[in-house]
Parts: sequence; structure tokens; C-alpha cells
Amino acid sequence: MPETLRCGIVGCGFFAQNHIEAWRRMAGVELAAAADPDLERARQAAPRAYASAEEMLRAERLDFVDLATRPETHLELVRLAAAHGLPAICQKPMAPSWMEAVAMVETAESAGIRLMIHENWRWQAWYREIMRRLDAGDIGVPVSYSFRTRRRDGFGGEPYASQPYFRHMPRLLIYETLVHHIDTARFLFGGLTKIYGQARRVNSVIAGEDCVLLALTHESGLAGVIDGHRFTELEPDGPAMEEFVVEGERGTLTLLTDGNLYAGSGTGRRRVWTNEAVEGYRGDSVFGTQRHFIDCLNTGAPFESGGREYLQTTFAAVEAAYESVAQGRAVDLRRR
Repeated sequence: MPETLRCGIVGCGFFAQNHIEAWRRMAGVELAAAADPDLERARQAAPRAYASAEEMLRAERLDFVDLATRPETHLELVRLAAAHGLPAICQKPMAPSWMEAVAMVETAESAGIRLMIHENWRWQAWYREIMRRLDAGDIGVPVSYSFRTRRRDGFGGEPYASQPYFRHMPRLLIYETLVHHIDTARFLFGGLTKIYGQARRVNSVIAGEDCVLLALTHESGLAGVIDGHRFTELEPDGPAMEEFVVEGERGTLTLLTDGNLYAGSGTGRRRVWTNEAVEGYRGDSVFGTQRHFIDCLNTGAPFESGGREYLQTTFAAVEAAYESVAQGRAVDLRRR
């Protein structure tokens, strides 16, 4: 690998701005080119701008591509990256369907290119610290955990103003948001064996589900809960989009929305770690994700969210969650 890797980003929309910001301050990376149908957005993102990914890849000598587009475009873009022999980091959701996600992985593997899914939640600074404390045995063996995630942008006649296409997605909250928490639960507590989901639509102007309760069981036997909707705000306001609690045999760790970690409960709760990540998106998680991608390209180490691993674990769990909702029963992931 060259000393400085040249990046071409495809898609310069709402969330892609976080990708762009992180690439610009990352050592060893040059954001060389951008492609977007809105050519002015592409010009603002990189020195060389193109209206399409095809045009960019024909014209540029790149070392990898960042696919920061909507999921329905991902398969064709992975095929394009594969045709040019370029590693790719691809924004989640991975794909609209299981078959398309499988095709993405098979395309990358057949072409011999590396594919990583841009799953940033596990790279939030507080979850990396929680993992460190769990590994150190600070609270002993975990007994239970829960995520409670909220954001007040899903109500009214024009919800999701920042990403209005959410209104038309047939799958919404699990597919777009709670996938993060499913993946983070896997990161913290290991593989999943079973998932049970309940979901409903509260806001009638949207197509998908917007209120969800998931129960997850891990290979260790540990069980936890993910409770999410987008109608209220949690307090205090801060960089985290949820509250998280893990209880162990010797203590409890709590994440509040201020991004800080607390030990104990009730009046005995005390802060044990302070979030100092002031740049970037939610604990500088986009930077952390992209730095991991670059480090693995340089060293050959496996990605934490490589295409096949992510397909068979996190993406499979999302599919199982929807199956559970449809059938009204728990789904055994080991049988899928």
C-alpha cells in the first residue's frame, strides 16, 4: 500500500458529510475525488468532482472507494468497485434484501477485493470503553443489559426532515436505526442465538415501523433488550442517542446521553469515565470506523465488520427480527 491512500467517495448527501469530515482530518488518506448526481455537492467534497461513480472510477487512480449512498445502490456500486479492483467501505444498511447482501459479498470475494460495512455505533468512544471494562472484569459476569434509544424527529406530517426518504421505506426502525444496537450488542457480548421482536407503526404518514421492542439472547445465555422509537428526547441532551445499562455480578455500568459512564445505581451512582471526544459524529465514531478500515488495509488484519461476517451476523439478525415480528415468535438464528 502507498504511504497515502487515495479515496474516492460516492454520495455526498446528509450522512456522507460525516464521512467527508473524518477523511479530511485523517493522516495517511487523501480525499481525492467525489461522485454525486448533485455536482455542486461533489465539488464541495473533494478537489475533483464527478456526476457518477462510473465516470470517477474511469478517470481517477484510487486506492479505495467509500460508498456513502442509499442501500438500494450498494450492490451495483460494489460490482463497480470490484470491476476496478478497489477495496470498498460501504455505509449501512447493507442492502434492501438478503439476496442483494449475499450478492455483494460474493461479488467482492470473487473479485478478490476487501469489503467492510461502515457500522459506526460500536466505534463510539463510550462503547469502546465499556468493552474495555467488561474485558477487565470490572462488573464481573454480565447478567442483563438494555438499550433505550430515542430521538424526536418521527412525529407529525413531515417526519425525518433531515432524511425525508425515511418516510417511504417499508422497513424503517430496525433496518435503519436498531441495526446499530444489534451490532453493538454483538460487539459487547458475543454472538446471538435467538431474537424476538414486536413492532408497530405509530405515525400513519410513514410506510415502515417506528416503535420497536427486541429481546436478544446470546451464545453465553445472556439476554438483553433493545427498546426504540423516535418520538421523544432523552435527558440530558448530549452526544449519545440512547441510554445503556449493563448489570453484572459485581456491579452496574450505565451510559447516559451525555456520553459519560457511571458505576453503581440510585443515589450511589458515580461517574467513572468522561467522554472527551468533541470532534466528529457521536463519540467520533465515523472517524474510528474509517481509521479501522485504513489500518486493516495497511496491515491485512481482518475488519471487525467485514462483508461476510457482517452478513452472517448483524444483517442476519435484522432479517430474523423482521421474521419474528411477522410470525409473532422468537427466531433461532442457528437455524437460519
